[in-house]
Amino acid sequence: MDAEGWDQRYRASESVWGVAPNRWVEQEVAELRPGDALDVACGEGRNAIWLATRSWRVTAVDFSAVAVAKGKALEAHELEKPSIAWVVADATTFTAPAPVDLALLCYLQLPPGERRAAVRQAARALGPGGVLLVIAHDSRNLTDGTGGPPDPAVLYTAADLAGDIDGLGLRVEKAQEVLRPVAGAERPAIDALFRARRPA
Repeated sequence: MDAEGWDQRYRASESVWGVAPNRWVEQEVAELRPGDALDVACGEGRNAIWLATRSWRVTAVDFSAVAVAKGKALEAHELEKPSIAWVVADATTFTAPAPVDLALLCYLQLPPGERRAAVRQAARALGPGGVLLVIAHDSRNLTDGTGGPPDPAVLYTAADLAGDIDGLGLRVEKAQEVLRPVAGAERPAIDALFRARRPA
């Protein structure tokens, strides 16, 4: 969907993704020292707000103006002192204004060319020692998992992501499938979890 389509989807529901952070974001970020974070395709801001509660300085980016407005409202409700920089922009072209310590893409499901552009833009934002964390609906989820987009063209694997950052000087730390329980479903969702770091 384009930005207008996502605007309509976000308008139609109080909370499309819920307010709790993604479980893999919690798991992977818990050990990191807070710094500057970039949350690309932030949606309604659940991960950005969680990062802010853990003392990260967050820039949250989404091409849906409705999602960004809902993120701001949620931040005002959840945080005593709002501190997140909210930006309406396209993940494939957005350039961070300054180097970051964490670049996050959580369930940004795009065709290969657009995905590669978004991933590389996020990776380029990393300063020395910075971590790129990507969580996605894995390609295998369509046949063996639960939920996620039904279009195989926007599904991908951790191996695909390793290819996306080729030549950018990052060191891959994790590239794997992870199983995410889904309430009421007979089988878990299959996610791709990818983590890479720019050498200090």
